[in-house]
Amino acid sequence: MGNGVGFVKSSFRERAKAIEELAARNEGFRDLCDDFLTAHDEKLQWERSSAAERGDRILEYQDLMEILRTEIAQALERASVVPFKPPRR
Repeated sequence: MGNGVGFVKSSFRERAKAIEELAARNEGFRDLCDDFLTAHDEKLQWERSSAAERGDRILEYQDLMEILRTEIAQALERASVVPFKPPRR
């Protein structure tokens, strides 16, 4: 799996197997994982910056990471729901 998936697995250790399984079959989820890693990396870059907008950018990336964290958790919950099959006739 890509680096994003590995990063998400390290952030949601208790759900690592479910993350791996979902990422193996869902490109959109893999993209979401990559976005989460990118936001994390950008936040780290801004933390090292001395630019005037440093504080604002750090807050923006923290907010983005929380949104993505929620989306990841929701995707995992949706993936864990087993649909009922209609009864055979």
